Amino acid sequence: MHPKHLFIYLFFCSTFLGFGQEVYHPEAERINNLEHTKLKVSFNYENQTMPGEAWITLKPHFYPTDSLSLNAQSMLIHEVALVKNGKNSKINYEYKNDLLRIDLDKTYKKDEEYTVYIKYTAQPEKVAAAGGSAISDAKGLYFINPKGEDPNKPIQIWTQGEPTSSSAWFPTIDELNQKTSQELYMTVPSEYVTLSNGVLVKQTQNNDNTRTDYWKQTLKHAPYLFFMGVGDFAVIKDKWKNVPVDYYVEHEYAPYAQEIFGNTPEMMTFFSELFDYPYPWDKYSQIVVRDYISGAMENTGAVVHLDRAHQKHGQLVDDNTWEDVIAHELMHHWFGNLVTSESWPNLSMNEAFANYSEYLWREHKYGKASADEHRFEDLQSYFADINFNKDLVRFDYEKVQDMFDHVTYNKGGYILHMLRSYLGDDAFFAGLQKYLKDNQYGKAEAHQLRLAMEEVSGRDLNWFFNQWFYGHGHPKMHVIVEKNATTATVHIKQNQTPLFEFPFAIDVYKNGKAKRHQVWVEKKTVNTFKFKTNQEADLVLVNADHDLIAEITQEFTAQENANRYQWAKDEYTDRMLALQELSGEQLTSEIAEKTLLAALDDPYDGIREQVLSSIEFSSLKNKKGWLSKVENLASSDPETLVQAAALQNLVSLNDKKYMSTFEKALKSESFSVQAAGLLGIMELDKNRALELSEGLDDDVLATSPDLLASLIPYWKSKNDTSHFNVIAELAAFYSFTAMQDPSMAKPAEDAFVWIMSTDSPQATGKVLRLQELVYNQLKESQPMALPYIKMMVERAMKVKTEAAKANPTPSMEKQIEAIQKTLNGMK
Repeated sequence: MHPKHLFIYLFFCSTFLGFGQEVYHPEAERINNLEHTKLKVSFNYENQTMPGEAWITLKPHFYPTDSLSLNAQSMLIHEVALVKNGKNSKINYEYKNDLLRIDLDKTYKKDEEYTVYIKYTAQPEKVAAAGGSAISDAKGLYFINPKGEDPNKPIQIWTQGEPTSSSAWFPTIDELNQKTSQELYMTVPSEYVTLSNGVLVKQTQNNDNTRTDYWKQTLKHAPYLFFMGVGDFAVIKDKWKNVPVDYYVEHEYAPYAQEIFGNTPEMMTFFSELFDYPYPWDKYSQIVVRDYISGAMENTGAVVHLDRAHQKHGQLVDDNTWEDVIAHELMHHWFGNLVTSESWPNLSMNEAFANYSEYLWREHKYGKASADEHRFEDLQSYFADINFNKDLVRFDYEKVQDMFDHVTYNKGGYILHMLRSYLGDDAFFAGLQKYLKDNQYGKAEAHQLRLAMEEVSGRDLNWFFNQWFYGHGHPKMHVIVEKNATTATVHIKQNQTPLFEFPFAIDVYKNGKAKRHQVWVEKKTVNTFKFKTNQEADLVLVNADHDLIAEITQEFTAQENANRYQWAKDEYTDRMLALQELSGEQLTSEIAEKTLLAALDDPYDGIREQVLSSIEFSSLKNKKGWLSKVENLASSDPETLVQAAALQNLVSLNDKKYMSTFEKALKSESFSVQAAGLLGIMELDKNRALELSEGLDDDVLATSPDLLASLIPYWKSKNDTSHFNVIAELAAFYSFTAMQDPSMAKPAEDAFVWIMSTDSPQATGKVLRLQELVYNQLKESQPMALPYIKMMVERAMKVKTEAAKANPTPSMEKQIEAIQKTLNGMK
């Protein structure tokens, strides 16, 4: 599962959950083991229910048993029988509190197989379970626009099983430590395509304009990984070796599917070779759906993505913003689907690896700087949360949804990077290979990873796992460096409890060359290290490869930061941090300005973008030199996002000589460059910009909130509501927008009021969905923010109600009902 955030303004929705309660959650007891699950289902679009039949084959795990308990949430149970010699024999059962308790016909012994038959109706709209921050709902089965009432939204059905919602659409033992093969017969309207796990074995046309698709997966996986998808999708065919690789997208995005997902086969090769374990499943499909309740989900061979994965060429030229997610979900097919966490406390055995896959893929495909930038951003998200007191493996969570946080994901992935750094690449990846092969198609906990790594490396790793997997927090250090002609002394003070021990890289620079010192920081408040030097060191960098999870304070002079940027050539993080500090001194320090100017030629585009975003043209001494470089970047940088950032700088000058530059930008294939160009024209000739905006794709306009703010009054004056979809995110969070950028407060509020005063079910629904998602994300970690979100929804109700008085349509009444439903969920 990837909880990628869904919003333009990320600062207010980056926090997950608070502290767990003192409740112990062990691995689920295994009385009976799932062996095989066969399902036959159809769909009642009118009632949003699913008639189904299940044949479930099981064996006692060890002890003899004469009963079976299955999870079955909010179902109608019509019949329960034992299958004997192909015939059903009715047996006694009790269905209460979402648990189906079945009396078997006898006591079954270990390895004695039996099959139960259950006829049922799934009622997802009656499921009482609540969602969490990363997965915002828990009803398992979702009918999207089932009656086709919204002309702007396709009719779809999809499922979401993690953490324990598969039992909302079929009876099962809904636990991580169960594995089952499966068969699934789906009867759907003939015009739709379907997707499930395994391979499509057969399609049968029925006499009632329906079709039954038969999907089969012979390899076993956990129940939470079962998936169904139904709808009008374009299916783009690809392959990896002899494995089918398909991309299911809405027809509008069929021309871009290969561009969005086309790196998937290369990823499959990369991970297969990295772990010396070929992709283990029979196919790999990815589907993009509407109104998805999280970022993405790793259903075996049938990955589902939020519709943010849909992108057009002009967006993809800038950056495929979904590529990290694509790598993340693929990685799960080894870590999560092949070897599954035995319990929710050990969820990091799924998610830490998937998180780290994003680093590994970037490192392989785009270089170390790209990987390090992503890792740094992940670490800042972890630091920002209320996370310090949470163990990585923790048995004391309050709700299972609490495990889907930045500790399990971000910190877990970084811990794997630390383990890689400590053991070295050869031992680390050999250890992962052993871990996978020892536990394939089974379950595992963190200790099994430790044992595999110890066996390969020959090193005892209890100290590492006890500290990082079974402990909490991270070092918070203050570093003081003393330098003279003969020595460099480094004092490291830990300011947190518990204290940590760890290997540490310290680089001592003289004349631009570094000498690496590998030291061991002990569990002491203060550790001191002295290094001999032939002359006074120019620079001392601790955590020199940034392989340690730590918050470190160390003071640098402007000259030291200039050296830090110039000399730490292979270390993105030090270069970036040095430039951040220097950007605050660009108007007062010649060294700072000179270094920032030189950084516009940095080989990594992320650095160039950072510098462009920090320029203050008004008082720069070398304004001519800056303008020359910025003009060059705006017209010819190989990266379009750098071009766009440079254009933004030129926009701020409000100089008519750049009109031709802005006009040229409109011809770019890049949406971000086009948006920056139009914004520049808006500053110089507003009427012309408004005219030019008519021919631009809405996705171009969405690239720039500033541009949207400029266009909203124009659209409103024309009563042009055709752009509501693109301004809905801006409108949804107008009070938060004001906190981030006060200049955007009025345009965002105007957009909100405009949407709510208009008969626009699609835009109103999008605003409400976004507010619901943010509310769910913040309700435990930032409860003080909830009244503000609720006030926005209450204002939506007030504006919509007043508008409905003037325009009393059935559509307006439904929108009011939807707002009231959202308010009810915020009580």
